[in-house]
Amino acid sequence: MRLMQCLPFHATGAIPTQSVFVTVFSAALLCALGANASAVALEQTGQTQSAPGQVPAARVKALYLTGWTVGLAARLEHYVELANRTELNAYVVDIKDDDGYVGYESQVPLVREIKGWIPKYKVEPVIRAFHDNGIRVIGRVACFKDPVLSSKRTDLAIKDRTGKPWKDNKKRTWLDPYNPDAWAYLVDIAREGIRNGFDEIQFDYVRFANDGPREQMVFDDKGKPRHQAINAFLAYARLHMPEVVLSADVFGIICETPEDQEGIGQYLEYVGCDVDHISPMAYPSHYALGQVVNGTQYAKPDLDPYGVVHNTLLKARRRTEPVQDYRAGIRPYLQDFTATWLGGGNYQRYGAEQVRQQIKAVYDAGYEEWILWNASNKYSESAFLPEGAKQPAPKVIDNARPKARPGAVAASTLLSMPGRKSGKAAVLRADDKASAPVKTAASTGSGKKGMKGSKKPRQAAAGN
Repeated sequence: MRLMQCLPFHATGAIPTQSVFVTVFSAALLCALGANASAVALEQTGQTQSAPGQVPAARVKALYLTGWTVGLAARLEHYVELANRTELNAYVVDIKDDDGYVGYESQVPLVREIKGWIPKYKVEPVIRAFHDNGIRVIGRVACFKDPVLSSKRTDLAIKDRTGKPWKDNKKRTWLDPYNPDAWAYLVDIAREGIRNGFDEIQFDYVRFANDGPREQMVFDDKGKPRHQAINAFLAYARLHMPEVVLSADVFGIICETPEDQEGIGQYLEYVGCDVDHISPMAYPSHYALGQVVNGTQYAKPDLDPYGVVHNTLLKARRRTEPVQDYRAGIRPYLQDFTATWLGGGNYQRYGAEQVRQQIKAVYDAGYEEWILWNASNKYSESAFLPEGAKQPAPKVIDNARPKARPGAVAASTLLSMPGRKSGKAAVLRADDKASAPVKTAASTGSGKKGMKGSKKPRQAAAGN
């Protein structure tokens, strides 16, 4: 069996046609010779890196919260209190959602130029409220699904055969993942998030579109497969944020299907080479009826949350552990919503029991971290263990990472191979997340501090 290998920046998927990337590619070359690429790139460009966030890293047990939610004082206070009394120790909060808007007043020049922010919340008091209680804040940046920038800067949009911006099934335009100027915009927003106090950056929609007339998409791809564009973007983000904890959300199905069979640019063995975590969205509802996962067939996947999550993660472990220098750990997104669209008999109502089954599956697969997703932030709060309760220990999975051996194929060789054509998708064709956000609205020790007496955290009013 050939061993795959991650190399720093891969020296691959970027497209060296724009002068801004001369430094990046020089750094990649030096890195291949043993130098530190991140240090070289930052020194040559004169960029500085902000200090990491204020809350120490912990084994994350988190919920996703929209900007609208944290912009409501009462909801912000509720989630601070929920974390203080349960095992939760972190929240994922939108910096930029898939509506394309940064959720607070941004000082990034291009964001301001295109009027790409709206006042969902005030970032400073929200971060302060969480940090004052020892709660880690992970900033979510929706990447290439960005109908704002792609409609106002059509040179950065995916094009159709006529040269006009391509549109998905909901008539939304997308950013072109092959375009380095799109990368720079996203990284500028992420870096500003770190300066504002976010502890980590989580890239979502770090992929090509998965619905609409995809056969009509046209790219200036220089013959590079789609996964190289995604890998190069994540490597570019790493070069510009070398000390920041970075993660990427990926489809759960890519843990099962080979290469980039989905045609979205997510190739499991490579997507984790430059980030600290990948978060497979292992929602049972998002697997097709009859889907096979790790050798087990699920006639109705939504009815077996433990089995689907457990086998997804076991398969992911089996595929990633042999990859040399694979940086990312696995921190899955879990389902806390009811998939009524599947039709009678194909879904069940999700609540505390189904949530705990999925969390148990994470631990039984040998992992320790998880994030729950509900687009409207209506969570099964009774599922969470009380603060200080004994935590289930993750199982030890004996899959030791193999040593490098003579004859191993380097990533630079593998990534220069022609891209595989997308096969028939095995996943239910829905958006990454279950439904549209609504605008109105582990181990022992969590790394949190309790509330100081009866003092309430400072909060932002909605819509400010």
